[in-house]
Amino acid sequence: MSGTSLDGVDAVLVDLQGKPQVLGFANTPFPDPLRTILLRLNQPAENDLQTAALAANELARLYAATLEKLLCLAKVRPAEVCATGCHGQTIRHRPDLGFTIQLQNPALLAELTKITVVSDFRSRDIAAGGKGAPLVPAFHDSVFRHATHDRAVVNIGGISNITLLLHGHCASGFDCGPGNMLMDAWSSRNLGQNFDVGGKWAASGNIIAALLESMLDEPYFAESPRKSKGRDLFSLQWPERKLDPNYRTQDIQATLLELTARVIANDIAHHAPLCTEVYLCGGGAQNKALVARLGGLLSSMEVHKTDRLGIPAQQVEAVAFAWLAQQAMNGKSIDLTLITGARHPAILGAIYPA
Repeated sequence: MSGTSLDGVDAVLVDLQGKPQVLGFANTPFPDPLRTILLRLNQPAENDLQTAALAANELARLYAATLEKLLCLAKVRPAEVCATGCHGQTIRHRPDLGFTIQLQNPALLAELTKITVVSDFRSRDIAAGGKGAPLVPAFHDSVFRHATHDRAVVNIGGISNITLLLHGHCASGFDCGPGNMLMDAWSSRNLGQNFDVGGKWAASGNIIAALLESMLDEPYFAESPRKSKGRDLFSLQWPERKLDPNYRTQDIQATLLELTARVIANDIAHHAPLCTEVYLCGGGAQNKALVARLGGLLSSMEVHKTDRLGIPAQQVEAVAFAWLAQQAMNGKSIDLTLITGARHPAILGAIYPA
């Protein structure tokens, strides 16, 4: 998995012969030149198709190197692995226009690793009238649901998304809004760091009430569930239009963190007011200031990382795509009708044999 935060590649080796058991984990940061290219390809422009194709090849080699590192650490041979679920790198997500683009070269990845690759998970959902995201609620429902407790699972990647696992109801889920995306971009611009470690910089600032209220007025936040957004809306240009030159940079960071926390907490309070347990995963679960703020906003609920449920927060999304790959390999449809708005369940993913 390499998500919208553009921080690197996470790979897990998972035994899915029952409750998912993670057998190994490896991470490879993005080289700065590749990250720069991917960020540029995220922006609407006269993008060069050759640049995108070459970046996809470089991604495939990075994925392959990460898998090689993972299997070496786990002492597992490629022939022992059933398949690799590879999400690819999202560079454009426009379900409103009927398409989504996850940059990747699954044929090259299969050739390099000698492992069957399952990829392109989102396109079929969009073809069936869905938003193409989030897909992970189906996995959360499979492994995190409790027989009697109402739970929310919040993945805080570049975008934050929520899964509601309410007793007596089918799973539902949607993209809340910006997760780490805006905080990371502001940190990169002002500190030269790809992210604000632990939220320390944000914690040094003060919330700008007027800026926060103007951002919370974004119409997307008031839309009904079955919604999904990415950098097409929540790029750094989105808050920049609202900035006063007299604002301190650390105060802007504090306000961006508060925005992320508020949209998550508001969605839980609105759509699952009787929820008693909230579990966090994704890179944002490592942001101590953000986690503390969510705990304050959701004071009537228990807030923990998914580590408590048996899968470390940093590994949940990668495990989810291993699970989705397994479903595709077994010819099983995924029902996302209440999540993405797809017209019917569908088999998600294209298979590239080893």
